[in-house]
Amino acid sequence: MKEKLIDLLSDTCPGIDFEKETALIDDGLLESLDIVAIVTEIMDAFDVVITVDDLLPENFNSVDAMLALIEQRRK
Repeated sequence: MKEKLIDLLSDTCPGIDFEKETALIDDGLLESLDIVAIVTEIMDAFDVVITVDDLLPENFNSVDAMLALIEQRRK
């Protein structure tokens, strides 16, 4: 699942090393429009619903944080 997410993120926001970065929001690598695109792609690819309440920087700062969010939403 991690590989699928990294591929999705790389396609959505090329030029960012999602495997190494751990502060995507804090370092300004992702902007609000990037997050909107990523959320849409994640919901389609992983068949989960991400709500407005989930749109917190800590949920999108790293691949691991996004994976945790996906896992949480799958339950």
